[in-house]
Amino acid sequence: MKSLFVLLAALTWGQETKPADTAADPVVLTVGNEKITRSQFEQIISTIPPQNRAQMTTPAGKKQLAENIADLLTLANEARARKLDQTFKVQLQVNQMLAQAVYQQLGEKAPDDAAMQAYYDQHKADYDQVKARHILIHFKGAQGPAKAADKELTEEAALAKAKDLREKIVGGADFAKLAETESDDTGTAPHGGDLGSFGKGRMVPAFEQAAFAAEPGKVTEPVKSPFGYHIILVDSHTPKTFAEAKPEIEQKMKPEVAKKGLEDLKKKTTVVFDPTYFAAPAAPKQ
Repeated sequence: MKSLFVLLAALTWGQETKPADTAADPVVLTVGNEKITRSQFEQIISTIPPQNRAQMTTPAGKKQLAENIADLLTLANEARARKLDQTFKVQLQVNQMLAQAVYQQLGEKAPDDAAMQAYYDQHKADYDQVKARHILIHFKGAQGPAKAADKELTEEAALAKAKDLREKIVGGADFAKLAETESDDTGTAPHGGDLGSFGKGRMVPAFEQAAFAAEPGKVTEPVKSPFGYHIILVDSHTPKTFAEAKPEIEQKMKPEVAKKGLEDLKKKTTVVFDPTYFAAPAAPKQ
């Protein structure tokens, strides 16, 4: 019921609107004097989390949702009849919902291209992409299964094996062929350990740090992660272009856009604090 209150808060029943075209948008639910049209009902469905939305599009799901809405509006109408909407506590709760709605709306405004370009220039390293291969040597107690569970290595033996494989590769052995036969990563081993391209935040921290610091063409020293020991061969470092990074930057900057919008609103709003009530307590006399 609580989540439904949040959903319905976004709708604007009771506000002055143009007469509805009942043929194109018929009323599908009436509760007292409240009328909900098909488009409004579908708007409610669209705000339901995706994992629950599918069941609300079935006839049974729609009916259950309509019954929940009817219960909610019945209670809301009774609250108004009891003048609960005029109490400070309820008005505060309404203001909180309205504030949340407008703050979210402020954050929906896209940052301008100049601001996003400046952000990109300042954080270009964050949009570096690495193309790499790896060989994983699993040890007993690490996350995930070993390729041959009956031959799990101790941590010391896994490290020794990783070092030995690295020496062979540095000496001229084919990394991809060794990955096929020796790596415990069953997902990448058949492909020569190929991880494809990835950006920051995709791998566990120790692996990511080593991969992004590695020089292309060089094999890293063994890197310990929760999955075992890795030796990594970086094929290339390729930064995302601004155009490629732009959608991600836009999402990252939206909270800042909302914050700036709030600051702009505060500049246009008179706010007065009672200096006596909010004054710091006086220091005790010695």
